[in-house]
Amino acid sequence: MTGFFRDGCCRTGRGDVGVHVVCAQVTEEFLAFSKGRGNDLSTPRPEFDFPGLKPGDRWCLCATRWKDALEAGHAPPVVLESTHEAALEFVDLEDLRAHAAQR
Repeated sequence: MTGFFRDGCCRTGRGDVGVHVVCAQVTEEFLAFSKGRGNDLSTPRPEFDFPGLKPGDRWCLCATRWKDALEAGHAPPVVLESTHEAALEFVDLEDLRAHAAQR
């Protein structure tokens, strides 16, 4: 289950230091980028009830991690209708739209 509150929604609130508000459809390229930055999202972690992500999965990313990936040329597609407006504090709407996931 994704989201800071593990409720399937990319919303933020108290304690969400990472601001997990960008709903992304992860790619192999992004997963490798994230792992290289110290956040391995592809390896299952049963102790945290985390199955690991595979390309095509949707996940609520930290807005700054998505921006880092964008600047490095590895931004995954964004599911705009599931991305919280708080993302706009960190990234431009034009960038999000340019990386919109295909329906």
